[in-house]
Amino acid sequence: MASTGGALQLGLLLRNGEMSPPDEGRTVGWADVREMARMAEAVGFDTLWVADHFLFRHSPPVMMPEGVTRGVLEAWTLLSALAAVTSRVTLGPFVACTSFRNPALLAKMAETLDEISEGRLLLGLGAGWHEPEYDAFGYPFDHLASRFDEALQIIVPLLREGHVDFAGQYYQARDCELRPRGPRPQGPPIWIGAKGPRMLRLVARYADAYNSVWHADPAPLAEPFANLDAACREVGRDPTTVVRTSGSFVTLAEPGDTREWPAQALTGTPEEVAARLQAFAEVGVRHMAIILNPWDVPAIERFGRVIEAVRRGGS
Repeated sequence: MASTGGALQLGLLLRNGEMSPPDEGRTVGWADVREMARMAEAVGFDTLWVADHFLFRHSPPVMMPEGVTRGVLEAWTLLSALAAVTSRVTLGPFVACTSFRNPALLAKMAETLDEISEGRLLLGLGAGWHEPEYDAFGYPFDHLASRFDEALQIIVPLLREGHVDFAGQYYQARDCELRPRGPRPQGPPIWIGAKGPRMLRLVARYADAYNSVWHADPAPLAEPFANLDAACREVGRDPTTVVRTSGSFVTLAEPGDTREWPAQALTGTPEEVAARLQAFAEVGVRHMAIILNPWDVPAIERFGRVIEAVRRGGS
């Protein structure tokens, strides 16, 4: 993770592909993403994130009209391109679905991207959750937690030690090596988002950071953070060694913008939004991922004032 002293770090989720309301009919392609990424780096974001999905269809909690499909760009291809057009920000999938790719291959991809970006990868990992894309692309949707568990037993030792010999029910990697090694001997930091007891134990065993999203204020984080502490004690790990991270929607609409944005978004002046973000740091959050509305270069430029205010407040 990029170092900014004791200040709260801020990451931007780079949305792409076919937009949902209130931007229905808009498609955000590579040229748009590239310009927004460059602006985000210029105004001081610490991290740029890319969601790892293939498509969205109606399947709660995704509420869409039946028969409608919205597609997005492939995450790892996009991250590699972003590594080439940025120089400072850390980059990562938010989060990489381990059931979309063979886990040994995923570790190889992560090591290669860390090399391309000169050590700027944050590897967010998750088990997956949106069944329609599994059906459409031919991936099994059963036993997601068990598959995730086995995937971690391959990915983590490969990245940390460069070698694994594993045979499980769902995956195997026999006498597998990562060669050549990337720029960091222990590989990139691993972030995991999780909720249930079993998944939190996996966080406690394997993750450098834990992620819980999306929240408009820090109060709801008390329960998952307490559950993480308990999981760490259960596996014999010091809870303070797991970095806490979260995320929020933020709306910085211009006066007169009548579009309907998410009700749970942080809104206000840059100073007010910064204060609400800083409240997360006061409960132990080190990094906040932001989904920003409106989604365009001017809004990202305006968010630079929020970043400046957060830095002043955390100094």
